[in-house]
Formats: sequence, C-alpha cells, structure tokens
Amino acid sequence: MIVRTKLHIPHVRRELVARPRLIRTLNEGMKVKLTHVSAQAGYGKTTALGQWTKQCGAPVAWVSLDTRDNDYIQFWSGVTASIQERVPGFGEAICSFLEKGLWASLEHAIPALLNDLDRFPSELAVVLDDYHFIESPDIHNSLTYLLERLPSHIHLYMASRSELPIPTARLMAKGEYNQITMQDLRFQLDEGQVFFQVTTDLRLTSEQVAELHYQTEGWISGLELAAISLKQSANIADTIHQFNGRQHHISDYLLEEVFHHQSEEMRSFLIATSILSRMNQSLCQAVTGQKNSQQYLERLEQMNLFIIPLDDQREWYRYHHLFSEFLQRMGSITDPDNWVQAHRNAACWLENYGLDEDAMEHFLAGQHYADAVRLIEKNLHMLVQSQSIVLIRWVSALPEYSFAEKPMVELFYISVLFGVGKWEAASLRIEQAQGRFQALKENLTDAEWKQAMGNIYFFSAVTSYLQKDLVKTSEYYELVEQYMPEGSFFQTMRRYQYVGYDPFVDFFAYINDLHAADAFLSRWAVALEKKANYPFAGFFLASYSKLLYEWNRLEEAEFYASQALGRRDIQPFVRIFIQVATSASTIQQALGNPNQASELLAELKSQIDSPDYQLFTLKIEAEQACLALRQGAAEDAFVWLQGCGLAHTDEVSLHQVLEYLALARVLAASGQLEEALDLLGRLNQLLRKEDRLRDRIKVLIMQSVVLQRLGRTADALTQLETALQLAEPHGYVRSFVDEGAEISELLTAYLKTRSSNPIPNTPMVSLAYVRQLLQALQVTTEGFISFKEILTEQETKVLQLIADGLPNKAIALHLTITSETVKYHIKNVYRKLGVNNRVLALQRARELGILG
Repeated sequence: MIVRTKLHIPHVRRELVARPRLIRTLNEGMKVKLTHVSAQAGYGKTTALGQWTKQCGAPVAWVSLDTRDNDYIQFWSGVTASIQERVPGFGEAICSFLEKGLWASLEHAIPALLNDLDRFPSELAVVLDDYHFIESPDIHNSLTYLLERLPSHIHLYMASRSELPIPTARLMAKGEYNQITMQDLRFQLDEGQVFFQVTTDLRLTSEQVAELHYQTEGWISGLELAAISLKQSANIADTIHQFNGRQHHISDYLLEEVFHHQSEEMRSFLIATSILSRMNQSLCQAVTGQKNSQQYLERLEQMNLFIIPLDDQREWYRYHHLFSEFLQRMGSITDPDNWVQAHRNAACWLENYGLDEDAMEHFLAGQHYADAVRLIEKNLHMLVQSQSIVLIRWVSALPEYSFAEKPMVELFYISVLFGVGKWEAASLRIEQAQGRFQALKENLTDAEWKQAMGNIYFFSAVTSYLQKDLVKTSEYYELVEQYMPEGSFFQTMRRYQYVGYDPFVDFFAYINDLHAADAFLSRWAVALEKKANYPFAGFFLASYSKLLYEWNRLEEAEFYASQALGRRDIQPFVRIFIQVATSASTIQQALGNPNQASELLAELKSQIDSPDYQLFTLKIEAEQACLALRQGAAEDAFVWLQGCGLAHTDEVSLHQVLEYLALARVLAASGQLEEALDLLGRLNQLLRKEDRLRDRIKVLIMQSVVLQRLGRTADALTQLETALQLAEPHGYVRSFVDEGAEISELLTAYLKTRSSNPIPNTPMVSLAYVRQLLQALQVTTEGFISFKEILTEQETKVLQLIADGLPNKAIALHLTITSETVKYHIKNVYRKLGVNNRVLALQRARELGILG
C-alpha cells in the first residue's frame, strides 16, 4: 500500500530565507540526468528541494523514502505513484509488471518505465528524498540501469546523508551529474543575517549573528535550534558564548535545551509520538492517550519546533529526522516501559486501519513478538506472493523462540529465501528446522506434524537438487512420500505466476549430468505419473520427455509428453504446463508433424489463465519464432523480431536466456550475422560462468553456424569441437540435429579434417560420436578415411588383444608371431596414435572409433 503523504511535496513556510544561489545550482539539475543533494541531517536538503519545486516551472514528482521502501516493488510502486500524482494514467505498463511480483518486475519494470518516460510530453523532475534509507542492491542496480538510459527531458534529484551507492563516474564524465554538497547548503553569513531578521523576533547584533554563524558553521538546524533557545534565554549574550563546540555538540546541547524548556505534558507527548514516521490527531491520541493531540500538533507547528506538515489540510505531520532521532534516544533511556507501550499502541491503531506493514514495524520495535508472529501468520500468503523481501526482514528480526512452535511460519520463510535466491540461508534454516520439527511431535496433531515433516523434507530435497546431488534429492523425495503422499503446497506455489529463470521447472537449464538425470527422472516420472491428483508430476514428465528427446528417442519422448498433456491437474499450473506443451511441440516437429507442433503453441497461448499472461506469452512467442524458422516460414519469425522488444545490445541474464537464443537465431536468419555473433558471445560468457551446460552447448553450435556463414570456417570448426567435447559425455543429439543442413556440412567438414589430420596428445572427440550425429542427420559417412585404415590389419588385431588384457607373449601365441614382432607392431601403433603407453593407446583408439 502506498501512503499518499509520502508523495506530497513538503510544505514550505512563507517566511523562509530566499536562497537564489542555491536555487540556481538546483536549476542546473534540469540540464542533466542526476542531481545529488548530499549532507548530514539538519542542513536543509528537503527544505531546499521543496523551495526549488515552487519555482521550477516543470512537473515535479516527489517521494519521501523510509526503511519500508527497501523493497523493490514498494520502491518502484512509490516512484510510479508519485508521477501519477502529476500525470494521471501514467505508467500502466510498469504497474502491471509490479503487480506480478518480484521476478516479473526485475526483468521488465524498468524498461517499461523508460518507455513511458520517453513518451512523456514535457520535462519532468523526480525527487527521491532520504535515499540513504535504501540498502537494497536490486534497487541500486535498477536505478543505475535507469540512469544509463534516462531520456534527456527527465531529471532525477536524489537527497541523502551519504554518498550514493550507485556509480556516478560515467555520468560525471559525460556532464550529466550535478552535485550539491554540505558547503552549498550551509547558510552564508548574509543568509544567516536574513534568517534571524525574517524568521525570528530576536534583535541580534551583526556581531552576535556572526558568532552564531561561526559556531554552527552555517548549519541551518543549528541556527534554528539557537533561535528557539535564545527566545527562552534571560541573557542572550551569555547563552551565545556558551556555544563552544561544533555541530555534534551544539545539536545535543540545543536539543536538550529546547526539550527541557517544554512542559512535562509536552515532553511526554513528544517522546511518545517520536516513534511515528508520520502522524495525525487520531494516531497521536492512540499512542499518548491525550484527547487534545491536535492542539499539541498545532502548538508545535506554531513554535517551529521541527515538525513538518505533510499536506495542505494540516492533517498529517512528521518530525524533522534530527529531532525524532533525539527524542527516540531520550525515550529509550528515560522511560523505556512507556516507550515500548507507545509502540504497541501505535501498532494496534495501524492494524485496525489496515496498515499491517506499518503496524508490524512497531510490534518489532516494541518487542511485542507474539503479536508480530500473529500478524505474519495473518498475511503469510500475501507476503510470499508479493512482498518476499518484507517477510525476510520481519522474520529475521524475530527471536527464534517466538515462532519455534509455528512450523508454517518457518516453512514460508524458507520458501521465500529460495524464491529470492538466498539458497545458502535457506539450506541452513532447513538443517536447523529438521531437529526442531522432530521435537514438536508431542505438541502438534499427528496430521500437523506429518505435514511439517513432509514439507521440511521437500525443502531438503530442493537443497540437494540445487547442489546437483540427484541421489540425495531422490532420498528426500522418498521421505516426502512417506510423510505426505498427497504432496506439498510448496511444490506448486505461485502456480499462476511468472518467476523468470526457474531451475525448479526447467530441469535441464540447471542439471548438467544427463545420465544421472535419467536415473532420477525415470524413477520419479513413473512413480508420480500414477497419482491422479498430483500436479507436481508434470515437472517430472516434462523433464523426462525433454531428456528422451535430446537423446533422439522420439517415440518414448512423445509418450511421456502425451501423458503430461492429458492430465487435467497440470493445466492450471501455468509454469509447469508451459514446459509440457513446448516440449510436446518440439517433439511433434521432429516427428514430422509441423501442423500439430504449431497448434500446440497456439493453443497454449489461449489456455493460459494467469495475471502474468503477457510475460508468459513472450516466451511462447519466442518458441513460435524458432518453430517458424524450422518450418521455413522465416517471414513470421521476422515479424516477431520487429515486435519482440529485444535487442542484441541488451544486457543478458539467466532470466531470458531462451528469448535471447531465439533472438540470435532470428537475427542470423535475417542476415544480421555480426549482431547475432555479438549476442551469442555474451551469452556464452554468461552460461560458462553460471555452469549451464545445455544452453551453452546450444550457443556454441549456433556460433559455429554463424561463423561458417561469415566464411570463417576454421573458427566455426573450433567452436563446433568445443560443443562436441562438452556434449559427447552426456550423449547430446537433438541439439545438433535440429540445426539441420548447416550443421551437417560442418560435422562433415570436421570429420574430414580429423580423419586426415590426427592431433596427437590432445583430448579429442570420438569420431564414432560424430558419425552418430551425422547418421541421425541421415548423412552417410562412407568414403571418409578411417583411422582403422591408418593402422594395418595386423596392428588393429594387436591393439584389440591389448584391449582384451593379453600380455605380449600371449598376443604372439594367439597371432602365431614372435614376441619381437608384437613389439614392432605396438611401436607402430604408438607412433601412429601419438601415444607412449598401452593405457593411452586404448583411450585414443576408442576416441577415434578404432575400437568399439
């Protein structure tokens, strides 16, 4: 929920000091992308920006940030809402992505925002106040991306107490960075003179103002505090002389002076309400118990006592950060019990008004952990679906004992850690939770305990899977079956949602060892397929069909894909069903049924029932573009190229590897070979770094094809050999076969080169494997020189007997030759194969297809 007062430009008092020099510097920000206003608390960052907005002449969107904006979706929702305050209807595209959850937002939200900003009809300034509260790397990275591509008529102003955690050197080098520092913000002496003349009733001499200015170094809040203190002083000259320190000491001294000059009732009100990030009369009354809270608020504003109206109606206020921090320190020290109770009162009021997130912050701050856990349980499903970072922050702030007997809180927390990629943290909590859950057996019903154990074993299986230990994964699935044969809610959580790159659904995007995968999938595809209402079975059936397809076992692959397609329980689970349908389409194309392949993808688009429909269709349309190329309908693929919104210069990530593979393929088909090669090179780097074997093999194969089209045959064969070396141990076939005639030519050229030019002492691809691929491509290998022809018939017999384990004397007896003749043949074999011992000779002979 967006708190609307955060989007209001703070109220500016009429009697403020005019600051033309500072305003001119702020105006320079309308010529650049980024203006950073940087200074510690009390230097007037917010006030200066508020003054500037009144004379800017362009629309200004404003967001006052706080710690609760450390959530990607919350942050960008606030930014978008602030622009909508000025331009109703703005940002429908980004809003739709933000509503879809974290993964959809990370991939698509900022590009959508940039597109909308690019269409903005006039200049626009966006102010992010108090950015020092933001610590999220995702937010920092997205802002960096935004600034690199920000249209020239959009200007970002950021105010913070510290240096920005985003790179600014490039902007500075391009003249796109305007920095306003503490030196720019502090009052000059003439401004200090005007301040005391215009905003106070004090009659100070020029010398006294000069002394105050010197003592405070032009620190605006210091001068304001001094003015408040001097109004209550019996001897102004003596009070001024007592200011004997710099900023830190002056602030503590003056704040204490101002605070202690208030009535006891006012001090109590100030301390109790200092915990509030924003307040109105009703909330203040709930926290303090004082029915005349509105009078206190108005009195504080009349005294200029560091209170800021947040709306023109004077309904909502907040304290200056400097003042609230001082009051909170005082409250926690002088009256900790009442301070804790104030947090509880605030939390109860906020929860009653539906502001659960704000209420939670107060329950945690006041250490009311039972209420905090209750509020988490109340909002579990919503938090997991759309506010993962918030849930992590909340549970991390709770002591373990507070939810020790709440297994569902722990389980949801673990699921969120997995969802945001914190796999190690999730694994540690799973290990700890297993023992705790075992101990809960006497405290829970049998059904509750079995559900808790089944779920924790499911998450243990997930951890093993992420470690690529499929044997251990299978053992944990056996335990899941024992405790929870009906399956776990967490197996199909977020079934309608788009989650970007998902190793839990696209099995072979993550698991490299196809033989280990075969043992795992064949076991569980058969076991779970028998269950009538078990949608998670679709994961195994789709994955197994893909494995069998890669090994060119098409009829078996079709069987398992058809089994999955026919299951009604899978269809509502969009993320799984897409894997099933796209696999089935690929299989039908390979079986020579192009119409059925096309229909499967077209029907898939019409069957998706998800709020993330648009995101899912982007992936389906990329599949359709690749299918169009295979079917010879290049024009359809080129239409997709024009409207897909992707470019070869984009920054690539795991989240959209398949879409960018499709882009590279269509670019190459349209003759944009260099662009395709550039994109493939960056994909190869990414996939090598992330150890994603399947997709890296596909990229290497495509690189070899593109290089061949560019006439760079030697480079093409080098990339092809790398692909073959990676693919052979796992038996990849269709990744090569699906490239058709061009890969046939390259494999043929590779086979000819290798047959005539053996390379000694290097790891080599088995020529038998190359012939297997060519056979699958229905290319005859007759006529190629074989290494069997390089060795004589007798040398080949000797080599075979060595492989059978016979010593030289036994070989001589078997072939009816002398031992010396055997040694002669072995020496020739070593020379021809480029080796120097029996073990290497046998290894090389198998690589070259001489021995079976």
